[in-house]
Amino acid sequence: MDQIAGMDRALDEMLVQLGGMVLKLSSPEVTRTADERRALACSVNQYSLCAARSADPRVHQLKAELEETIKPYLRLVASR
Repeated sequence: MDQIAGMDRALDEMLVQLGGMVLKLSSPEVTRTADERRALACSVNQYSLCAARSADPRVHQLKAELEETIKPYLRLVASR
């Protein structure tokens, strides 16, 4: 059991590292084009699938932050 718990912790650490990298890529200065935004959305979705099985709160925090980065921006349009 200790070996499985160790592997679980190692996977959580990898997910934290990966989430940090994807979060850096989510910056508007990095993902400027529509293709880059679609690629980011794919990465965030895949991360979210992996994070769903984790018990590490850091992984879930990164998941939430990443999901916020791909939400569409809403614009307020005033009409007369």
